[in-house]
Formats: sequence, structure tokens, C-alpha cells
Amino acid sequence: MAVTPFKRILVTGATGFLGRHVVPALYRATGAQVIGVHRRDYDLLKPGAAEAMLADIRPDAVVHLAAKVGGIVANRKYPADFFYQNIVINTHTFQACYRRGVKKFLTFIGGCSYPRKASSPIREAQMWEGYPQEESAPYSVAKKLMLVQSEAYRRQHGFNSVVLIPGNVYGEYDNFNLEYAHVIPALIRRFVEARERGADSVTCLGSGRPTRDFVYAGDVAELTGWFLLNYDSSDPVNISTGTRTSIRELAETIRSLTRYPGRIVWDTSAPDGQMDKIFCVERLHSLGLECSTTLEEGLRRTITWFERARREGTVRL
Repeated sequence: MAVTPFKRILVTGATGFLGRHVVPALYRATGAQVIGVHRRDYDLLKPGAAEAMLADIRPDAVVHLAAKVGGIVANRKYPADFFYQNIVINTHTFQACYRRGVKKFLTFIGGCSYPRKASSPIREAQMWEGYPQEESAPYSVAKKLMLVQSEAYRRQHGFNSVVLIPGNVYGEYDNFNLEYAHVIPALIRRFVEARERGADSVTCLGSGRPTRDFVYAGDVAELTGWFLLNYDSSDPVNISTGTRTSIRELAETIRSLTRYPGRIVWDTSAPDGQMDKIFCVERLHSLGLECSTTLEEGLRRTITWFERARREGTVRL
């Protein structure tokens, strides 16, 4: 275990998908006291809530995961909510951490913040070369502004903050509600439920040709502690595998792992979105780091967890 300069680490959004992975990983990496909070503890949309949270907990470092998140269906339906809530949560929390003298602030933005036309593998330097995918732009632009805030506060105030950019994160504790789910939890749920109903086929949206770069949440969580302890820069870092997987290949793999015997039908009337989105991980590898869990192994763990949590009634549906 590394020697840590932090005695108390606060994690916002600690009971969310990534937070459930990050909290125990931070403790393993640092040995510090890790305090997780949820919206029911402090509603960061409310004026003064971030200041009250920091006054109560008095952390040395903050890992900020609280956000309004969701899949493409929810982003299309509630664009104003995604923009407003993320702008307010991030701006208030960042400012409060600076004013309260927090030693270090670490947060994540999504790979969707990159320009829609960014060429893969996408390098961190491409962030400002165009507008993001329109369907999720209200969310992704709001998150993207954390990069501006990080650099501005470092330059003016010397405030130490780090912004990481995970690929398409999946794993245990994800949201399997089909309105808010990303592609992996949505497919897992559809195949498991189709198997149980004895359905002849499962319909998947689009052509299946787009490619994505998936990263297991456990890998992202394990690296969080390293960056908190060792990385002191506002230059963002992609956290992913750099591996290209088509949606068709992903669906076939999930069908096999969920033991679904039926057919996959592709609804080609649905939009595909960005056709190729893979992240350059040269900067991550230059730091001696990598995300090593294979997609098949990560999917196997996620499916096992989902089926158990579904039986127990502890999964978000």
C-alpha cells in the first residue's frame, strides 16, 4: 500500500455505478479513510450543499463522481436536465473544494465529450477540435467544461485537480433500466429476459457495425487511486483498453455468455450514431498503466452479478 498524503478522501456519487467500485479501490490503494456520500446526504444541486458537505466531512481529497447520467434514450428525452444538473453539480462542487482548501480534486468526464468527427484512436489533444455527438451534447458539453475549470483554477489559484476520461465503462452495479442504460447493460437485460421468456429473437437497434472501446469498471476504479496519489496535472488522460469491438460482436458475445439460444435481429431503421470510437491509450501506457480485464471476462462478471442481483431485487431496472 502506498504512503498517502491524504487522511480523509471524500467520494461524491459513492453509491452510483462507478462509485461502488471506486470506494473500496481507493481504500486499498491509499489506506485512508474513504467517506462516500449520496444525493440523499447532500443534494449538490442546492446552493450551499457542497460547502456544507465539505464543512461536515473535512476531506483532504475529493473524488467527484456525482452526476446525472444515462443512455442515449434518456439523453434525447431530457437534454435540458442533463445539461443543467451537471453544470450546477460540477461548478458548485469544484468551487467549494477550492475555497475549503481541499488538497486534490479528481473527477471523470465521458468519452462522449470528444468531437463527433474525432478520428480514432482518439487522442486527448482532439478534445476541442469539434462539437460532440448531438444526441448527448448537452450532457457531454457540461462535463467537458470540467477541463476548462481544472486548467483555469490551476493557473489562477494553483488548485490541484485531475480529469480522467474513461472509455465505455461497464460492470457490476450498472443501471439496467432500459431508458437510462448504456449498450452493455441494455443488451444483457434483453438477452436474459428473452431467454427466460423463451423468445425466438432479440431485436437490437442499428446495423451492429459501429465499433466501441469498452473498459471494465473495476480497472477504472483501481487506477483512480494511482492518479490521486501520483498524477498532478490538468492534462486529461484516457482510461480504456484501446481495443475495437463492433456492436454486432458485442451482442454475439453477450448472447453466448447469457446462454440465449435465439436469433439476433438488427433494426437498421434505428440510427447507428458515431461509427468508430476508439480511445488512444498511449498517454496511459506511458505512465506504466493499463486496463487489463478482457471484455469477455468483464462481461462474464457483469452477467453473473446481474442475474444474482435480479433474483435478490437489488438491481436498478
